Amino acid sequence: MTEEQKSYRQIFKATSLFGGVQAINIIIAIIRSKFVAILLGPTGMGISGLLTATTGFISSLTNFGLGTSAIKNVAAAEATGDNQRVTVIVAVLNRLVWITGTLGLVITVILSPWLSQITFGNRDFTLAYIWISVTLLFQQLTSGKLVILQGLRRLEYLAKANLLGSIFGLIITIPLYYFWHLKGIVPAIILSTFTSLILSWYYSDKVKIEKVKITHKQTVKEGRDMLKMGFMLSLSGLIAVGASYIIRIFISNTGGVEHVGFYNAGFAIINTYVGMVFTAMSTDYFPRLSAVGDDNLKAKILINQQAEVAILILAPMLAALLIFVNWIIVVLYSVKFAEVSSLLLWAALGIYFKATSWSIGFIFLAKSESRLYFWNELIGNAYALLFNLIGYKLAGLEGLGISFMVAYFVYLIQVFIVTRLKYSFSFDKVFYKIGFVQLTIGIICICIIKVIGSPWNYLTGTLMVIISTGFSIIELEKRISFITILKRKIQDR
Repeated sequence: MTEEQKSYRQIFKATSLFGGVQAINIIIAIIRSKFVAILLGPTGMGISGLLTATTGFISSLTNFGLGTSAIKNVAAAEATGDNQRVTVIVAVLNRLVWITGTLGLVITVILSPWLSQITFGNRDFTLAYIWISVTLLFQQLTSGKLVILQGLRRLEYLAKANLLGSIFGLIITIPLYYFWHLKGIVPAIILSTFTSLILSWYYSDKVKIEKVKITHKQTVKEGRDMLKMGFMLSLSGLIAVGASYIIRIFISNTGGVEHVGFYNAGFAIINTYVGMVFTAMSTDYFPRLSAVGDDNLKAKILINQQAEVAILILAPMLAALLIFVNWIIVVLYSVKFAEVSSLLLWAALGIYFKATSWSIGFIFLAKSESRLYFWNELIGNAYALLFNLIGYKLAGLEGLGISFMVAYFVYLIQVFIVTRLKYSFSFDKVFYKIGFVQLTIGIICICIIKVIGSPWNYLTGTLMVIISTGFSIIELEKRISFITILKRKIQDR
């Protein structure tokens, strides 16, 4: 087996591992969303979305990006083979997440009356913000435990922690919504994050790391690098969450809380449906790219490989989403959410550009170009927010889908130009072929749904899904002997 085949297989293996987890998460999300849609309706989803968007904004302000920046430090310590070095880095990380998590909790409590006023136009939700402030500590501690698993490449433990977190979160939240309805939103948020913390703690403790006492001086010395890069990541995350928060407030003030619920529901489908590829990028691809980040040629090869596999896996899923969007909405939510379909059609097309741009964009973090990463994200989020505001004002929910697609198309051009000038990056011809074929199929699927009536749209659309799937299988076979692997898996079972 060549090195190229090994690389492709590693990408596919990581995607498959977290793809399996994500498939179960999709089923769990379907069940949860169905119950939430029936028990709480669009208004309840809107309230929940606004509460979590607010705490997410504060978390981005106070978490210093440790959930991403510390991965490099843990992975680098592991690469040295020095167990003592690993224990020190882990100890520093554990101390930092306690400090930053507590900071987020305190700030949320102090600002709770103003957060309620700004978000909901009154102070009725002050107590709700005080209660859910504890989730910022829980989430930061959870993030620290998951960083340890990811940095040490304990991907199976990482997958189990995520999967079981979703399962237990479902078991906990449904009874709360059933018995308490809207009053169950805050307890559900708190208990879900606490459950995730317990599970992440359990699986990180399975990794035998000696406990060591560290001084304040060691914390500052070893934590400086994490916090320096993390600070720029935190600012970038703050901008992204802030932009998301602004658009939700704008939608709430312009179209009502119900439209915020539609907005949340639409992008929840997108993020859940295609999340396995992006999860794989952040868990396996980022550390691998970091290992070759200093070599522009090796980085270019790996970026192309990741982009190719991402499109080949995503495209058939997106084609199916485009064709059966109305059925998917009814299954996931209810007929009350039918308006979301117009948003999803265009947003799904935007995922082609998102997958490609993300494959390139990780190079900034892999090369520790935190300042360049910050400015890249700042500019991207600025025009994405502008497009969203204009899109919703002019075309409502459909305008948000169009703005999502346009924003990621522009972002793809942006990161390509920057990496082309700075790192001599370019796409291989084979990627252009894959991208062109699958994007064309996606566009045809939208045209089918927009122009052809039922049932012919489903019949012709299914044919396009089959063509997209067949093309992906053929291309994956060239890279990783996909059919051979599939046959072996079936025989083993």
